[in-house]
Amino acid sequence: MTLFSALRKIREFEKLRLPFVKSLLDFDIVIEIGYAAEQKQPLSPKQLFLLELGSLTTVRRRLSKLVEEGVVTRRTNKSDRRSSSLAISASTLKVLGKYCQVLRTVAAVIC
Repeated sequence: MTLFSALRKIREFEKLRLPFVKSLLDFDIVIEIGYAAEQKQPLSPKQLFLLELGSLTTVRRRLSKLVEEGVVTRRTNKSDRRSSSLAISASTLKVLGKYCQVLRTVAAVIC
């Protein structure tokens, strides 16, 4: 497999299986929330905004859209109802797992 055929295969997967990724900012938001969860340190919306991925308004708008689409879940803190934590939905985690497999397969072939 050549470099550009591999990149094409990756992009086809993204278009078909990751329709929620409408911009790099969407992907950055999902990655940061997922990374924090892996580290057992779930992010609050405020912590996400403090990462300065983009302007506050843009990140807030994109996060709201991802929550609305079911990509990200927002859970209210039981001890302090004023705060919430963000997580990646189970269905999105499954799709991202498949995406990782595609990336590994393509990398093994072209590298």
